Amino acid sequence: MKSARSRALAQVSFLSCAILLTAASAPAQDTGSKPNGNSSDALSETSNNDGPSAALKGVLAAACSQNQTEFVRFLTARNKEAFSRMTPPARLAFMKRFVLLNEPGKPTVLANPAGRPVLRCQTPDVTTEMQIGGADLQDNMVFFPMELRDATDAAGASVHQIVLGLVREDGEWKLLSLGLLLLDLPSLEAEWDAAEVEETEKGALETLNKVAGAVEAYRNKYLHLPESLAKLGPPLHGTANGEAAGLVDSDLANGMKNGYTIRYVIVGASTLGAPAKYELAATPLQYGRTGRRSFFRDSNGAMHAADRHGAVGSETDPKVE
Repeated sequence: MKSARSRALAQVSFLSCAILLTAASAPAQDTGSKPNGNSSDALSETSNNDGPSAALKGVLAAACSQNQTEFVRFLTARNKEAFSRMTPPARLAFMKRFVLLNEPGKPTVLANPAGRPVLRCQTPDVTTEMQIGGADLQDNMVFFPMELRDATDAAGASVHQIVLGLVREDGEWKLLSLGLLLLDLPSLEAEWDAAEVEETEKGALETLNKVAGAVEAYRNKYLHLPESLAKLGPPLHGTANGEAAGLVDSDLANGMKNGYTIRYVIVGASTLGAPAKYELAATPLQYGRTGRRSFFRDSNGAMHAADRHGAVGSETDPKVE
C-alpha cells in the first residue's frame, strides 16, 4: 500500500502534466537573472507592496490554503464572475493547479540566497516550494518564471518550470495566464461542469448512504427515528444528545451537501422502533451544473436514480446497481 506521502506526490505528478503541456513552449528564463524587457520598471513594480510580485505571492498563498475568498481577489472581473458560478469541487481543482497539492496547506513566504521570493506550501503529507523568478514587464502585462519543487528534493529532480502571467486591471494586478494558457473561465465553464457532474452525482449517492447510516445509528440509540435531519447534526454546546446527535456535519443537517439538496421524510404515522420507515432524496441544487440525476432511497432501502430535470426522484425510477 502506498504511503500518504507517495499518494500526495502522485497527485503532484499528475497535475503537473496538465500545466507543463501549456508551458512547454514558454521562453526559457533564468529565475535568478535580471528581468527582461523594461528592467527598471519591473524592479520598481516588484518592490512595491501593491506590485505584481506581491500579487503573485498572494495568488499562490491563497491557492495553497485553498482560500477562495482571497483567491478571487486576483481574478479579472470576467473570470471572477465565472469562478463564482463554478461548483465548489471545480473551484478547488482550479486552485490546486497553482500549487500542485491536493490538500490545503500552510503558506510561508521566504527568500532564497539570491533574494528571490520563495513561497512554501506545507501540508501534512508533502511540502512544495515555489521560487519566483525575475519579472518580464510589458506595458500592462507581466510574466514571472517560477520553479516548483518538492521541498525535500535537494537534487532538483522534481523541479517543474512554469510561467505565470498577470495583467493590470483598474490599477490592480490580476491573473492572466497559467503557463501559456490564458485564463478564460467563462469559455471553460461548460467543459468543467460536465467533468464535475459525474463526481458530484457519485458524491450524492454516497451522501444518501451516509445519512441512512446516521438515521439507523440514531434509531438504535434513541429507539425512534429522528424527526428531521437537524436532529442528526452536531450540538452547538456540550455533548451529543437526541436534539443534536452529532452523526452528520452541519451542511448535511441543513439538508445540503456538495451541490445537492437532501430531503428526509418519515413514512407512516409512527417514528418508534424498527418498523418505522423513512425515505431519502438527493436533488441537484443547480440542474446541469451540480448534477443531472436525482437520487431516491425508498422505505425498503433500495436506491433509485433518474434524470428528472431537477425534480425530486421517486421509487418508480430505475434502481441503482
